Amino acid sequence: MRLDKKLYYLIIFIFVITLVDVPSVFAARAVTYSPPKPEPDFVVDVYLPEKAWNGTTILADNHIRNRPRIIEIDMKGNIIWEYVIPANLKKYNNPGFDIEPLPNNNILFVLPGKGIYEIDRKGKTIWSHPDKKISHDADRLANGNTLYVYGKDDKKSNAQVKEVNKKGKLVWSWHAKTYFNKPPYADHYNEGWSHTNAVVRLKNGNTLISPRNFNCLVEITSQGDVVKTIGNQYLVHPHDPQILDNGNILVANHDKPHEILEINPGSQKIVWRFPLPRRKVWPVRDANQLPNGNILITGSTALVEITKDKEIVWRLKFAKIAFKARQDAPALGFYKAERIRP
Repeated sequence: MRLDKKLYYLIIFIFVITLVDVPSVFAARAVTYSPPKPEPDFVVDVYLPEKAWNGTTILADNHIRNRPRIIEIDMKGNIIWEYVIPANLKKYNNPGFDIEPLPNNNILFVLPGKGIYEIDRKGKTIWSHPDKKISHDADRLANGNTLYVYGKDDKKSNAQVKEVNKKGKLVWSWHAKTYFNKPPYADHYNEGWSHTNAVVRLKNGNTLISPRNFNCLVEITSQGDVVKTIGNQYLVHPHDPQILDNGNILVANHDKPHEILEINPGSQKIVWRFPLPRRKVWPVRDANQLPNGNILITGSTALVEITKDKEIVWRLKFAKIAFKARQDAPALGFYKAERIRP
């Protein structure tokens, strides 16, 4: 009697599987499977370890829409630490939230239109100060006070700079109208009257302020008197001045092209400059001199470290730009960055 073909093949199949360890075959396949790695957010396309000042870099990252965060990256662009802004605060991320690493390893940051926060590395809030009239910059002073600015949509009646103590009590303030409420400054209204974007307390007790719309820097005494204005002839929307060890000022300048300037505040002469002609990295908002003399520059689409001889020794870029640089770069691009030792 001839076997049905289906029955015949069934007998053959049963015989085969009795000789093969089926579970081990499937187990082997499971072990060898490797899921694809997610694409990195950033890439480092230039890195000269012998010339760069090696450390980690802390910055605000807004490029993932509706997920602003603070990140720390190594010299190869790997994220080694991050803090995602809580959901109830994430809308306060524009015009760029300032980040300052503190000596105690905590992080001080500004949420524009909301307040200032100090967190530890576990993300716990250690200190906060609410103020809806805060915008671009906050610094922790040596005495424990916090100095900050208001420039986004500020009016003549507002204080452009405030200093509060550890308890959040106002101990000092400065109103730009005491000096600048006159031509040619009185009629500037571009995203606020002064659009003050940075403040630095000097070693002599004076304060250096960047009222962006007035196209200059201003040094004032603790009484609020103007010592001098700096760069009136050549500064265009200056950003984030830093005082160097030699007493000069390093500042980002929004002339065309955007550039980094080193200014002698006494003679007011430009002693060094580095232009960034590629528009896709504009706006350029920050430049910091590193301990080895190199300069770390923050453009909207790239962080660049250069020597004083203008050699690029490190560059970090977005792996994939998720925004149109010209339109969205001010809100979604890099804002400021700080290099620290790990």
